[in-house]
Amino acid sequence: MKVLITISAAALVLLSCSKFEGPGGKASIIGSVQGNKYDGAGNLLSTYPMMDYDVYLIYGNESGENFYDDDVSTSYDGSFEFNYLAKGNYRLFTYGKCPSCPGGDTVLIYNIEVTGKKEVIDLGTINIRD
Repeated sequence: MKVLITISAAALVLLSCSKFEGPGGKASIIGSVQGNKYDGAGNLLSTYPMMDYDVYLIYGNESGENFYDDDVSTSYDGSFEFNYLAKGNYRLFTYGKCPSCPGGDTVLIYNIEVTGKKEVIDLGTINIRD
């Protein structure tokens, strides 16, 4: 009887220590958002950092941009960071303008896998039409 209780307690401890996607780790996802302004003919007129722009993060493999677990606003230079992430899969997304899309917007989605405990994944610059 004591052996069964000990094994059950050990299994419970081991299962409760396993980490899934989300907060509680030491990994980070970083990047920046740059806006691109075009004229009516589609020629690029200017580029600039998108400050105070929303970027969203989904923990795991959930789908759909109507559901997200975390969001940040970009800094004055367009940069963003999601810190303290555990190993696992993530989906990062943001919106951009799309004149030919229904509703006028498009969703930019990035599938990300964090494999190291202290890994820093740099997405670089996300270019959006503004």
